[in-house]
Parts: sequence; structure tokens; C-alpha cells
Amino acid sequence: MTGLRIEEHPDRLVVTLDRPEKRNAIDADLVAELHGVCAELEARPRLLLLTGGTAGIFAGGADIGQLRDRGRLDALAAINAGVFARIKALPLPTVAAVDGPALGGGAELAYSCDLRVCTARAFFGQPEVRLGIIAGAGATHRLPALVGEARAKELLFTGRRVDAAEALRIGLVNRVVEEPDGLLPTAHELLDEMAKGSTLALRLTKLAVDAPAAAHPHLDLVSQAVLFEDEEKRRRMTEFLERRRSR
Repeated sequence: MTGLRIEEHPDRLVVTLDRPEKRNAIDADLVAELHGVCAELEARPRLLLLTGGTAGIFAGGADIGQLRDRGRLDALAAINAGVFARIKALPLPTVAAVDGPALGGGAELAYSCDLRVCTARAFFGQPEVRLGIIAGAGATHRLPALVGEARAKELLFTGRRVDAAEALRIGLVNRVVEEPDGLLPTAHELLDEMAKGSTLALRLTKLAVDAPAAAHPHLDLVSQAVLFEDEEKRRRMTEFLERRRSR
């Protein structure tokens, strides 16, 4: 049985985690399906909306039953970390829409997206140390980048949960909506704003922002050089000038 529901749109893919009986726990089958989504978006780049829907659960973490039986070779295989890194590296922007808990691997899945929106009842947490492991699928480096090193260490060392209001205050999420019914429309509004831009400019902007510091300013200059020769840049700027003249 599939663990994902996928809706295709001309400019985006909407992917919904669909394992309600397991609280959308991330198991090996779900990881394989997420790799399939990544392969599709790498071959035909589009925006991505990743959600658990609005039924009060994003992802309760990795499947503990599977995790308990994994050994050191499984850890080195980067089962969850590998697919989360692939999501992070997708060509075009991604948005996670979070309702309810995003814990452990579920939180790390949300961190792998470029932006996060959540409901007022959402919360995030990294309980791994209480289970005798580390947050090994991205939180140790993505969480400090999002909220700062000291705060990330506090959350990783204690396993404390962060509610929606605090998540917004510390920069873990971009927007909070009060009612679950507003979650997906808000996420789509963000994607709609992105879709107004040049696809190539979006792609190169994401590449530049995610690049290591040593790549700058060289990557920025090369990206701008590519865009300066792009016909869409000329069309968009011509339309801008014509609108200004008409006013």
C-alpha cells in the first residue's frame, strides 16, 4: 500500500504523507517513494508542496519498530538522511505544510524543505537522545542554520517540543495559520508567489543560497551572467518598462 498521495499540477507537485494508521511514520517503503518523487522533480523540475494533510499529523518520526532493529551498517547507509538531502537539493523551491506533530525524522523532513508553514496546533521536536540515538537525518546541521547554534543545541540536547508560536518567533517556520483549513491554501499562496518568477532565476537563486560560503561571489556572478543572456529576462524587463511607461 502506498504511503504517499501525489497530485500533479502544471507548475508543482503536491505530495501528502498518507500513513494515518502509523501517524505518518517514516519507514523504508516511504523513503523509497520519496526517492521516486525526487527523481521525478529532478527530471522535470517543479515546485513541491509536502504535507501530511490537515488531519492533525505531519509525521510522528521514523518508524521506531524498524529503527530499533537497525544496526551500524544501516546508520552508515543514511536511509533517511539520504532522501532528506535529496529533497533539500531539489532544483526548485519546496514548502512543507505542517499540521500537528513533526517529531524526530518528521521534523527533519520538514527542515529539508526550503520553507515551512504550519497550523497553530503544530509542534516540532527532536526526541532522539531520549531514545539513545542522535538526530542523524539532518537536524544537527539544518536546525542550527534555521534557529542558531545555541537554540538548536538546547532543542537537540533536551528533546523539548516547540509549539507553533515559538517556531514562528525563532524562525523555524515562515507562517502560522490558526485553522487547519487555511494551511494548504496558505502554502499554495506562497508557491503562487514563487511561480510568478522566472523558473531559471528561481533555480539559480536556490542554488546560490544553498551553496557554501566559499562559492560566493563567484557562483552569483556566473548565475547572473547566465540570466543576463536569458530571453525571459529580456521579456520580463521589457514588460516592466512598458507597464511603467503606460502609467
